[in-house]
Amino acid sequence: MVNITHKAPTLRKAIATAVVQVSSQGTIDAINNRLVPKGDVFEFARAAGLLAIKKTSDVIPDCHPLPVEYASITYNINQLALNISVEVHTIYKTGVEVEAMHGAAVTALVIYDMLKPIDHHVEILHIRLQEKTGGKTDLGTAGKKSLTSSVIVCSDSISNGKGVDTAGKSIVNILQNYLSPVPEYRIIADDFDTIQSSLKDAVSRNTNLVIFTGGTGLSKRDCTPDAVEPLIERSIPGIMETARSYGQSRTRYAMLSRGVAGFINDTLVLTLPGSQKGAEETMQAIFPQLLHVFEVREGSRH
Repeated sequence: MVNITHKAPTLRKAIATAVVQVSSQGTIDAINNRLVPKGDVFEFARAAGLLAIKKTSDVIPDCHPLPVEYASITYNINQLALNISVEVHTIYKTGVEVEAMHGAAVTALVIYDMLKPIDHHVEILHIRLQEKTGGKTDLGTAGKKSLTSSVIVCSDSISNGKGVDTAGKSIVNILQNYLSPVPEYRIIADDFDTIQSSLKDAVSRNTNLVIFTGGTGLSKRDCTPDAVEPLIERSIPGIMETARSYGQSRTRYAMLSRGVAGFINDTLVLTLPGSQKGAEETMQAIFPQLLHVFEVREGSRH
């Protein structure tokens, strides 16, 4: 199966439809009057469809088992067409469109099976996904946002040539998926005054987004949040709360990160861990939804 461990759970919904076509009004009357020899067509099919939704991962190899938190199967008769609608909800890392379509398919097949003794021309016309919501595809990030950005690596060893940066470069690579132009990239020492002066310089140049990586831990030289926080004019605690929550489900040490986030004038500043894995996981936790803050800020000016 595809690796989804990097994803965060979100509310996901899907609606699938199917159409079963019968050949006569007599078949419709038999369904409505519960005269089909095999039983109540809609109720038998609904029960089978609900079971199919929950058992999707058992029969479709690449589907992940997931918690189905809501499922509904409804019917509509339009002349000789039996229209089936299946809606499924979950809060999980991946969507439920296949679950909805599997439910619709099995519901249609049960209807077909129950009707074929009395209607030799019954057929399933189509099964299709009608609608899906949830996940990053809902965030409207098809095009890159025109925002200036700066990635600043805080590390004594890297700045003096004794280490190699991987975290900052990973952040730059991820940002390039969402922003243009290419982010500015700098390496500085773990020094309170240097961090503050670098941030003030970026703010003076009206940089939209500044991301520091490194110095968010508890060693004696870790001072990035201590240098950044006094300059923040409007804190956004939820950003780093989200990052720590995401990280905590992957490593027990995520709670030790002291990262902060907020605005200085119109510059959004973030402080990320200095390890490549920690930086990448934080980016996965907060992007691209974080970029909505710039739309909110822009809208508040009008």
